This record gives sequence, structure tokens and C-alpha cells, in this order.
Amino acid sequence: MTFSLAGRCERTGMLGAAVTTSSIAVGARCLHARAGVGAAMSQNITDPSLGPALLDLMAAGRSAAEAVSAVVESAPDIEFRQLTAVDTGGGTGHFTGSKTLGVHGVDCGDDCVAAGNLLAHTGVPEAMVRTFRTRPGDHLAERLLAGLEAGLGAGGEAGPAHSAALLVVDRVSWPLVDLRVDWDDGCPVTALRRLWKQYCPQMDDYVVRALNPSAAPSYGVAGDP
Repeated sequence: MTFSLAGRCERTGMLGAAVTTSSIAVGARCLHARAGVGAAMSQNITDPSLGPALLDLMAAGRSAAEAVSAVVESAPDIEFRQLTAVDTGGGTGHFTGSKTLGVHGVDCGDDCVAAGNLLAHTGVPEAMVRTFRTRPGDHLAERLLAGLEAGLGAGGEAGPAHSAALLVVDRVSWPLVDLRVDWDDGCPVTALRRLWKQYCPQMDDYVVRALNPSAAPSYGVAGDP
């Protein structure tokens, strides 16, 4: 039903995650990231409160692995959850509950962790991590999206996917990238790629508009010089 990739950029310190699933609006429930803290995923039978709980623990000084362990010890119905996290040092943590659906798997590399459930086969997370790790010079959003595409190319999930999302945080309190395909009858990962291609050239302009509006580039719409 779901496969995802969370990662950190060693060059820039950016953190983020990408995910796709068969249900609607996956980005509203599963992706969580906080600048200077980490990125976290809650999936399978999702509890959206667990992502912020993982980030709070990492903000308090826990590593990703320690944060995951603490949540596993305290959260109810944890056997239904699949969790991943990456911290600002590139450390990772993960948990897959005993009631995780279908074929499932997790793979970790330096600065990244991938996980999935109801997969076509257990090699999907490994393909995602391998692609992420071979592109260290690319923007983190590009690496995460390429990893998601690699997971799709490796077989993806057992059934059709319908939504996908991409989230990256950097040096400000809001996301640098927060792109979502809430429903697509074709391929939501392909649609997410189109969104990223359109958004990428304007990405930094939106930060400038927030921090220094007098120097902001034009919006390129009627009435804006």
C-alpha cells in the first residue's frame, strides 16, 4: 500500500521525505519534517500523531533510533504501525509492527531510510536507498523523488498507487518543498515529477519573498510588475 524514503543532505543539512500509496492524500498523513531536527514517517495503518512525536523527541536531543524506540515503547496499537526517521547527523531509525500489511521491508544507508508495505517484493526499499546514495550532488528533493521512482521501477506496491508527496525542510521554519498529488488515476509519482519540475525554478524565490519582500522577484501574474 505504501513505500517511502526519508533522507538528509550531508552538504546542506536539508531533511525530507517522499512517499506514495494507494489511498488518497498520503501527504496529509504520513510525511513529517522539521528544519534542524529531522524527518519522520508514519505509515501502514497510519497514526499521524507519531510523526510529530518522533520530531519532538529528536528536537529534545534523541537520535532517530532512540526516538523510534521511545515511541514504540509508549504508543498504543504500535503493532499496526511502520515508522522511519532520520536525524540531523544522518542517523536513522525504523520499526515495523507485527501487523504490518502484506510483503514489507526496510533498508537503511548513510543519511537515508526506506520502508514499504504491501510491496511487490522486499527489494523495493533497497532500490530506493541505492538510488538516493548514488546522487549526493543533487538537490535533496531530486534525490528523494529519484528514490521514489526507483522504488516504482523495482516493482513498487502490489496494487495501483493513487497519491504521492514530497517534503523538504531547510533553514526556515516552513517547508522549502511541500508538493502533493492527492489523487491520480494514472501514476501519481509521474505527476509529482511534473510538479517538481515546475516548482524547482521558483523554489528559492518563495523564501526571498518571505524574508526580504522588497527584493522579491515578480510573481509573473497579471498586475504584478
